[in-house]
Amino acid sequence: MYVIVEIQGQQFKAEKDRFLYVHYLGDKVEEGATVEFDRVLLADVEGEVKVGAPTVEGAKVVCTVEKQLVKGDKVIVFKKKRRKGYRRKNGHRQYFTKIVIKDIIA
Repeated sequence: MYVIVEIQGQQFKAEKDRFLYVHYLGDKVEEGATVEFDRVLLADVEGEVKVGAPTVEGAKVVCTVEKQLVKGDKVIVFKKKRRKGYRRKNGHRQYFTKIVIKDIIA
């Protein structure tokens, strides 16, 4: 059993007892807190696929926050224009929240 759920504008495939790294949920959640996401776009229950229009009615994903703040890999942005002497190097590390899928209600 799995579902496709939308969390902060991104779509994730969620299965029970798996973990996901989602965009940082901010200071509104703490470690160990329970979070519910109800924007389920597709649900596969024992081979029967339910596609939402736009969401599946009554379906939700229950998660717990394992780590509130996790830093991702460094992303380098390098801009260059050839023969002009223009070079810019910039980078950042994205913040994520690690959540564990506890229950899927489809």
